[in-house]
Amino acid sequence: MELTGNNRVVIAFGANIGPREANIASAIQLLNERCGKVAKVSPFFESKPLGFSSSHTFLNGCLLLLTDLTPNDLLEALQIIETELGRTKSNPVYQDRCIDLDIIFYENLFINRPHLQIPHPRYHERQFVLEPLKALELDFYPL
Repeated sequence: MELTGNNRVVIAFGANIGPREANIASAIQLLNERCGKVAKVSPFFESKPLGFSSSHTFLNGCLLLLTDLTPNDLLEALQIIETELGRTKSNPVYQDRCIDLDIIFYENLFINRPHLQIPHPRYHERQFVLEPLKALELDFYPL
């Protein structure tokens, strides 16, 4: 597959601590500045933490990004943005987070590497991804 500046990527985002909306807005702005064009953003949805216990609910959504970055370069950019916004990965299991950015789809690519799986392997099990994904009303579905 030839990668062009119009590669369609769905990114899921979420936050459950700190100024959630401000962190998400900052992440979207940084994605737009560094990674390509944010073409659509879903409404935000509230959800309970999955896989761990916390009194803080998540604010989740999805966005459509048009990019010329490769999947690996995009993943690296997402991780840098997460770190800049204050995310720490001190624990390998699920935990509260000020921002979380995950690649759900990258065009119709299938990638299965230890550090990167596309499509995201559990997106179809997560209502907090499916609801905003549906709200994007995409004109493509990679599966």
